Amino acid sequence: MTRLALIPFLTCLATAATAQTAPSSIEIAAYKGLFHAAHTGDKVTIRRLAENGADVDARDHKGRTPAHVAAFASEDAALRALAEAGADMNALEGRAYDVVTIAAVAGDLDLMSLAIDLGNDPGLITSPYDGTALIAAAHLGHVEVVKRLIAAGAPLDHVNNLHWTAVMETVVLGDGGQNHQAVLDALLSAGADRTLADRDGVTPLEHARARGFTEMVARLEQED
Repeated sequence: MTRLALIPFLTCLATAATAQTAPSSIEIAAYKGLFHAAHTGDKVTIRRLAENGADVDARDHKGRTPAHVAAFASEDAALRALAEAGADMNALEGRAYDVVTIAAVAGDLDLMSLAIDLGNDPGLITSPYDGTALIAAAHLGHVEVVKRLIAAGAPLDHVNNLHWTAVMETVVLGDGGQNHQAVLDALLSAGADRTLADRDGVTPLEHARARGFTEMVARLEQED
């Protein structure tokens, strides 16, 4: 198999293996205490339980804390109440995702920004592939999320354990359309390294040419 022929296989691998696992309906129905309050956005109960000694960093059987549950439910008020009660905003759940990456994957710009404001490091190494929220957002073509992460100081050139950067994932796992083009432009305009190759030595430019992504090729060839 040639180096470029590996792209479809690696695309399927990365897409399938890095999927996040939000609480199921069965898990949600079984939640009590802080977990239930986090899922429903009940900030009053969160504060009362925390004041009475409840563990704000408790874990469910999938390794999620109440903060992760609040993130999956997009409950901003619950997340803020948990942070104010001392919850660890940099905790990783069982599949190694933090609140920022959960929000980035969901395209939840407001909750992601709140998490960063509450102390969640936008540059944490997350996911089974040792990636970052920026890599995940670039892969999915979440333009505004990518821009916000760049502005927050997320590392531009982190290399995950597939040996891919955010620029590489934008090309290899993107569709070449307007959103991924905008992501690529944002990354390169911010100073991301366009020359970092995958472990086979194939650059983002070579991948873009092989996939027929004409606009991406032009952007990668452009001098900033």
